Amino acid sequence: MWQRLILGLSLLGAFPSPTPAGAEPLAEKYLLEGKLADGEKALQERLQKAPTDDQARFGLGVVQFFRAFERLSGSLYRYGLRLEGGGLVPALFGFGATADPLRQFLPPNPSPETMTYAAWRQVVQAWVDNVNRAEATLGGVKDPQVKLPLHVGRIQVDLFGQGKPHSAAGLLGRFTDAAAREAAEKFVVNFDRGDVCWFRGYCHFLAAWGELLLSVDGQELFNGSAHLFFEKVDSPYTFLQERERREGGQLNDPRSVADLIAFVHQLRLPVKEPHRCQAALAHLEEMVARAKEMWTFILDEKDDDNEWIPNPRQKGVLGVAVTQEMVDTWLATLDEVELVLKGKRLVPFWRGTQADRGVNLRRVFTEPRSFDPILWFQGTAAVPYLEKGELTKLADPGMRERIDKAFGGLNFVGFAFWFN
Repeated sequence: MWQRLILGLSLLGAFPSPTPAGAEPLAEKYLLEGKLADGEKALQERLQKAPTDDQARFGLGVVQFFRAFERLSGSLYRYGLRLEGGGLVPALFGFGATADPLRQFLPPNPSPETMTYAAWRQVVQAWVDNVNRAEATLGGVKDPQVKLPLHVGRIQVDLFGQGKPHSAAGLLGRFTDAAAREAAEKFVVNFDRGDVCWFRGYCHFLAAWGELLLSVDGQELFNGSAHLFFEKVDSPYTFLQERERREGGQLNDPRSVADLIAFVHQLRLPVKEPHRCQAALAHLEEMVARAKEMWTFILDEKDDDNEWIPNPRQKGVLGVAVTQEMVDTWLATLDEVELVLKGKRLVPFWRGTQADRGVNLRRVFTEPRSFDPILWFQGTAAVPYLEKGELTKLADPGMRERIDKAFGGLNFVGFAFWFN
């Protein structure tokens, strides 16, 4: 979500910069100072004194949302996430041992702790707990007129886990020109009741992925591959960590290539805690429910007040027009996703010639088996979940044509992340 905000802010030079009206929300003080822990405490104290203050509750939920990212980043830095040449992270994201503008914010931890499989699961569990905490707080917001104006470009978050918060405006000032930074500093979003649902939907989405990670037994994968991600790993295969760093990154070392192949080979993960798969399904269903609820509030808005996601009568702060055709098509898409998650519509099977069978995605969550992406790609892993029945309309050429017409082809992916 934060990365998309930065991307949106980078385009602001072409748009006017709105300014908020009224007093600064209590949450903004701490968000702009990068003191999220203090902000969480202050907002909790405020709600103890004024339990009906939904702006404070909304602000607390946003602070907790960003704190979840800070805590995750802090944990990854604590255990020495490998961001130098030779680690899998730089190989995947395209920066190696050579200089890169972003690397000034990503120095390696000089004294990392040893990552164990138990510690890794604790990191993921803490992530799930933190986003669930934010969602629970946001779920308590009831005032349909609640407003939370924030200078989002000046919000400071410690995304690199080193105790040094950065803002989008600050990053833009380093990598672009002064005009972009100035525009970002003035950029204000007046978050409202519909945006409460937006934040809640993302909390459920993120928690679902965490639950899926915790549902499987990844001990063997960790033993053979964790050294690709972390500096010091508790693994029986200590020889995997006995190597000199090479310039040029991961793919220039044949031993690293072998490790990458082994990583893919070991992705056959047995399900150890099946109840977590059902928890992930519940989160995804809640995500869809909050996405639909969001539009009931957005479509009912009569103002045009620095909107994050506008309705067809509003302009929105990003200057991206949202048409009624987009809204109707998106809601129809959500209806189909909901039916798929409920098992009432099937996902088309990608092998064979029988057109009346598909995968019951709900049963994938409620009757989980070992996860093997290669066998899923081949199709054999889907066999236990094949049924005859009505396929989702998302597979219909007419529905795809409708989506392409409303959103402009691949633009649909960007809108989907924005709309949630």
